[in-house]
Amino acid sequence: MNDVEYLKTNGVDVNHGLELLGDMETYNSIMGDFLDAYQDRMKRINDYKNMNDMPNYAIEVHSLKSDSKYLGFMSLADIAYKHEMASKAGDVNTVNASYNDLVNEANKVINVVNVYLGKTSNKQNVETSSNVQTTNVQDINNSINKPVILVADDSSIIRNFVKDVFTENYEVVGCSNGREVADFISKNLNNVAVLLLDLNMPDINGFQVLEWFKVNNLFSKIPVSIISGADDKESIDKAFKYPICDMLQKPFERETVKAVVEKTINFNK
Repeated sequence: MNDVEYLKTNGVDVNHGLELLGDMETYNSIMGDFLDAYQDRMKRINDYKNMNDMPNYAIEVHSLKSDSKYLGFMSLADIAYKHEMASKAGDVNTVNASYNDLVNEANKVINVVNVYLGKTSNKQNVETSSNVQTTNVQDINNSINKPVILVADDSSIIRNFVKDVFTENYEVVGCSNGREVADFISKNLNNVAVLLLDLNMPDINGFQVLEWFKVNNLFSKIPVSIISGADDKESIDKAFKYPICDMLQKPFERETVKAVVEKTINFNK
């Protein structure tokens, strides 16, 4: 189908998505990734809710908020943000009372995406399970055969965008928080060509990763560029007190991403 007017009629802010992703081909590809990840993501969210695990619940809904906003699903982003704030405050009652609102809006978005992409609109069920699956960057540890671009950002939209640009010549590995960054680098130090680091991540944030790099003398081994929004000057100034190379500023352009990554890779040479 790919009818942009259909998206707009159903409340999708397509222009906001294009500000980040640049063109409809990339936008449609990333939307497909969002659709493919939906059931696993909502399953994790449901599991954490049922276990009253508010710290991990907050991480998952934060990621849902970010990805929804990047694609222009503003209503879903707003609801996910409210859940993020409630779960960070440990407010289990608010999370439970408004959980159906989150699921219903998410299902609404997915139905719109299915129609737009011409997919079969299967019923999307959020099932209960005690087997919580989280992102595990170690899954590819035994199959790395290219230099690694490590992208640390809680948004799968950002990670997939970089992967789409560099997948031919590099192994692009995504991390959703600083803990995964440290775990991957500890096991694959010699394979990592560059780290692209978002400053605003849940659990362990970008500044904690920068400090970990400093303490362990890693800046001379792995060059780092940060990912940040243009409106956060204070954080950017703070980050450049570390020996980082450059900054990828949201929204992205493909050529800018290429230029910054190549500059970063050659930073210590």
